[in-house]
Amino acid sequence: MEYEALLDRAKEQLPDEGVSTERFQVPKVKGHLQGVQTIINNWFEIAKALDRKPEHLLKYVQKELATPGEIIKQSVVFGTKMNAAKLNEKIVQYADEFVFCKSCGKPETKLSKEGSAIIMTCQACGARNPVKSRI
Repeated sequence: MEYEALLDRAKEQLPDEGVSTERFQVPKVKGHLQGVQTIINNWFEIAKALDRKPEHLLKYVQKELATPGEIIKQSVVFGTKMNAAKLNEKIVQYADEFVFCKSCGKPETKLSKEGSAIIMTCQACGARNPVKSRI
């Protein structure tokens, strides 16, 4: 067979939709309900994947969901029943606000405090952007 014919045959066999190849995805929460409390077992893993302090992430989620919570050993305990989808949504919002660079969209950022402002510095492109949200 000719090269062109082989190429056409290969293109026909490719699937219509490609698979997502994002190199970074925000981890999903894993936990359980215990009475009226929600216990998240992988909170530290999520914070480590986002390269942020677990306390900072918890403070943001508590404020957004208006619910009490505390870190106990390697888990987070919320004082109310929480839907996993809602928790995942708030963690993605946190990542958009405090992790992903506003210029290049990569997660390699560091937070620093300059005066009363929090500045996000991207390690990939060097952009410096103020963080609007206050926790």
